[in-house]
Amino acid sequence: MDEPPVLPNTNAGNFEALRTIIDTKYCYLDYKKINWDSISTVYRKQVSESLTELAFFDLMGKMLGELKDGHVNLYSSFDRSRYWKWYTDYPANFSEELIKSPKYLGDNYRIAGGLHYARIANDSVGYIYYESFSNSFSDTNMRYVMTYFKDCKGLIIDVRDNGGGDLSTSEQLASYFFTEETVTGYMSHKTGNGHSDFSELVEIKTPAHKTLQWQRPVVVLTNRMSYSATNDFVNRMKLAPHAIIVGDKTGGGGGLPLSSELPNGWLVRFSASPMFNSNKQHTEWGIDPDVQDSIKKSDEIKGIDTIIERAVKVIKAP
Repeated sequence: MDEPPVLPNTNAGNFEALRTIIDTKYCYLDYKKINWDSISTVYRKQVSESLTELAFFDLMGKMLGELKDGHVNLYSSFDRSRYWKWYTDYPANFSEELIKSPKYLGDNYRIAGGLHYARIANDSVGYIYYESFSNSFSDTNMRYVMTYFKDCKGLIIDVRDNGGGDLSTSEQLASYFFTEETVTGYMSHKTGNGHSDFSELVEIKTPAHKTLQWQRPVVVLTNRMSYSATNDFVNRMKLAPHAIIVGDKTGGGGGLPLSSELPNGWLVRFSASPMFNSNKQHTEWGIDPDVQDSIKKSDEIKGIDTIIERAVKVIKAP
C-alpha cells in the first residue's frame, strides 16, 4: 500500500492527510456503506486557514464521527475526539453500586491481578468481575481463583462495562475454558488503497490451557460497554464448551486499530483490520447474547442485579 504524499502543515494540508488516511486505510467503508467522498466533500467546504486550532480540531472530529466507530479517535495535545453513541444510545445494564453490594462482591471480595472475585448465591456460584483487559493477571492468579471456586456449581465472568484492552489477555482468559485449540474467528488485512482491498481471511485460534481448564458451567455477562478486546473475548467464549452469554448485545469494536500522524503532529487512530466470528461474519456491530436480559428497575431498587440473578438461574438449571 502506497503511503500518502507529504502534505503541508496547513488546515487544508492536514484535512487532506486525514481524508486520505481514512480513504485508503480504514477497513469498514464498504461494509458500513459509507460514501467517504461525499462526506469529505461536505467537510472540505468548511475548511479555511482562518479556523482556529480548536475549531479545526472539532470539525475534523465531527467528520470522523460520521464513521460511527468507537475505535476512531483524533489525538492532539489538548483533546481527543471520540464517538460514544455506540453505547450511550442503549440502556446501561450495569451498576457498580449493585455489584459492590453485600449480595455480590461486598466489601471483602478478593483480588487476584485484575480479577475481583467472591462466592455468591450462598457460596454455590463463583463470581468474577473483570473491568479491563488492560489489567493483567497470571496463571497463578487464576489457579487460586479456580481453587477458591472448586465447590461451586459454576462460574460467572462479568465483563459488563469492560471497554477492552489487550487482545492477548482476551485470548489468555478464554483459554481456561477450552479443552482443545479451536478456531473462534478470522481476521483480514488491507492489501491496497481500495476500499475492498483485503487479504484472504486468516484463522484466529483460541488455545486450550495446558493445566488450567474450568469444565463446569461458565456464564459471561455482557452489555453495550463490552467493547473491543472484550468483544473479542465474548466472540471466543461463544464456542467454549460450557459457556453461555447472558445480558445485552456487546458494543462491538471488531476492527483492529492502527494510528497515523498528520503533518501537524496530531494522531488519528482508526480500524484497520476487520475481525469476524467463526461463521465469517463481522463483529464490528456487536455480538448477541445467548440469553437476553436487562436490569429491571424494580430489582435495582431492591439491590438486585437482574442479569446476575439470571446467570445464577442458568448455572443452577438442571
